[in-house]
Amino acid sequence: MAVTEADGSADAETATASVVGASGFAGGELLRLLAGHPNVEVAQATSREYANKTVGSVHPNLRGLDLRFSEPSDLESVDVLFAAAPHGVAMDHIDAWQDAADTVVDLSADFRLDTEPQYDEWYDGHTAPEYLDDAVYALPEISRDDLAGAELIAGGGCNATATILGLLPLQTAGVLDGADVVVDVKVGSSEGGASGGKASSHAERSGVVRPYAPTGHRHEAEIEQELGLSVSFTAHAVDMVRGASATCHVFPDSPVSKGDLWSAYRETYGDEPFVETVAGGSGVYRYPEPKAVAGTNNAEVGFELDPGNERVVTFSAIDNVMKGSAGQAVHAANLALGFAETAGLQQLGMHPVGSP
Repeated sequence: MAVTEADGSADAETATASVVGASGFAGGELLRLLAGHPNVEVAQATSREYANKTVGSVHPNLRGLDLRFSEPSDLESVDVLFAAAPHGVAMDHIDAWQDAADTVVDLSADFRLDTEPQYDEWYDGHTAPEYLDDAVYALPEISRDDLAGAELIAGGGCNATATILGLLPLQTAGVLDGADVVVDVKVGSSEGGASGGKASSHAERSGVVRPYAPTGHRHEAEIEQELGLSVSFTAHAVDMVRGASATCHVFPDSPVSKGDLWSAYRETYGDEPFVETVAGGSGVYRYPEPKAVAGTNNAEVGFELDPGNERVVTFSAIDNVMKGSAGQAVHAANLALGFAETAGLQQLGMHPVGSP
């Protein structure tokens, strides 16, 4: 594959792509994005359960695609392979995937952390730790310079992504140095994946605000790794399908002003194509709101300052299937392959959005 024109135009060179685990929510979202990507041609979508069935039979929004699922073991040679398989699959198949593709983008947790001891502590160990040094964290807002030409890209977790984006300006401005940080994340049911479980069924999920990881959530390891600080993290399941909303309480060891905060957010995100600062203002949606970014790769971030200047509250909202998964993966792949960053990702949000 030749490097494309910088604008990602439709007449530029194209890359061939495969999606492994394409029958799940993230896999379907990848197919939706890649079908509209000006520089990517989908060559293969794999699913062991639905092999030989049409993609549209599983993803009704993709009925217009002339594409059938194939067996995961029958991989074609492509430029980029997106893996949307459950945790633990990528580490066992990374050799075959790298043989099949120049660039592998893994959406699972298999390569997000830097070291084998982290996987021993937070997961169930790692079967291919020799690849950890090669993986580049997919979130472009913190890894942009490392993503160009990357051969192995590790997608960030949705809860971690929302939290990191909300706190990143404070980290770069030094506000988090010595600060206590408490993180409260609320997420939609799609985070549980297409297979789900009893806790994700509509009857059990409807109307709840249920803490499901009061302590020890695995995404805590990512947050601490990427921001270089310790956080107290709790996640709640709430009655929505798409979305992750992170509220972070930061207690700095020295006072900050609202002007300091505005400067930090503007300097961090002023040139970012997918992050917008929403802080106060007027109207119903005065702070970041998952409904406002549903179906997009956009993130909204914002903040408020206690009158006594002793607590900063940050807010961030993403679509967990997009910015927290498939959209982030495509954004990272665009940078790795030399395409325009926004190629295939320029969808605007919807309003109003129903519930769930």
